[in-house]
Amino acid sequence: MYEDYYGLNARPFQLTPDPDYYFDSRTHRKALSYLGYGLAQGEGFIVITGEIGSGKSTLVAHLMRTIDTTRLNVAQIVSSQLGASDLLQMIAIQFGLSPAGMDKAALLTALESHFHDQARHGRRSLLIVDEAQMLDRNALEELRMLSNLQLGNQALLQIFLLGQPEFRDMLHGDDALEQLRQRVIATHHLEGMSEDEVQPYIEHRLRKAGWDGTPGFSNGAIAEIYQYSQGIPRLLNAFMSRVLLMGAMEEADAISGLLVRAVHADIVSDVPMPKMQTAVMNQAENDQSDEDIDQEPVQEDDINDQAPEPVMDEPSSAMQFVDSAQHEAFQAELEEREAARAEAMTLVLERIAGLEQKLEAKQVNMQDLMATADRVGALEARMAEQERAMRRIVTKLIGWVEAEDVRVRRAA
Repeated sequence: MYEDYYGLNARPFQLTPDPDYYFDSRTHRKALSYLGYGLAQGEGFIVITGEIGSGKSTLVAHLMRTIDTTRLNVAQIVSSQLGASDLLQMIAIQFGLSPAGMDKAALLTALESHFHDQARHGRRSLLIVDEAQMLDRNALEELRMLSNLQLGNQALLQIFLLGQPEFRDMLHGDDALEQLRQRVIATHHLEGMSEDEVQPYIEHRLRKAGWDGTPGFSNGAIAEIYQYSQGIPRLLNAFMSRVLLMGAMEEADAISGLLVRAVHADIVSDVPMPKMQTAVMNQAENDQSDEDIDQEPVQEDDINDQAPEPVMDEPSSAMQFVDSAQHEAFQAELEEREAARAEAMTLVLERIAGLEQKLEAKQVNMQDLMATADRVGALEARMAEQERAMRRIVTKLIGWVEAEDVRVRRAA
């Protein structure tokens, strides 16, 4: 939908990894340098880790476009809790072999023969294993054994391991993997992009989709987008799709911080309220328990004496995120709707007074009565609609406040 409104020829923020949209952020550039270094060494393991959605798969897809396939024999697998034997079979299949009916010894012999044949034709072999955190210790040991295969003094197979942070913890926390650790020649952990990279990232992807500068983005919008996504590409992509969709629905040619906060509030509202309330209540209880440590119990008789006077003229920290423009617009709409309600009520009262006068003078007829009833009904319906509209506005404002309160608590 938003592609049509903004004149884009593609969806720039798809969640599927696409090397066409690769963005050379500082952390991805560093990871790419390590991968290039590893390829130049031609041996051992290169380990790249990162949070879910940090861009590991896109990074590798971009790398695959840059390599010379006439000199490098590449296979890539995505592990899914594979055991050692299943892993070897999958590797063989990805390298173009047919492992059906082979036992482990025959499978290892076939792989070694394949790597020898590739080396004799001037091609080194590279294995890329994604989601490495799913591999068990035995599977990792099989990979280490494959990395030992040599032709003379030349390694036959090099291995890239891509995984989530828990793989890094497992690799460095398990004494049984010491031999594998000694074969790791480079490692890098992908961080989220910094705030100053978010706008170039967004504009890079938009330009790839035919962006002509509309919509633009305010500094406040970029700051809000960063706060929500923390620079994690997949989170940023998902959030930007919602932002552009709302921008198109509101026919906005510029994305403001107010619009981004509205999207954030909508996303928060998608979470079932009982869960949100439980989380907030638990946090409040934790905060209270921290404050109550080492404090003397308060006697019931002293509560009234110790209770502070409420301060009504200062907004809470959760309310301070509502900027003056937003507050003024909200206040103006409330005043407009209140005036409309007062006008409707005046008309109703006037009709009722006229009806009472006619009844007293015995001049009313059924037609007048029905017409008046219809008018009163229409006015009541109008008032009900205005009431619903006011509730929606108040609900949205409460959502903004709750979302900001949760963010403030997390930041604290």
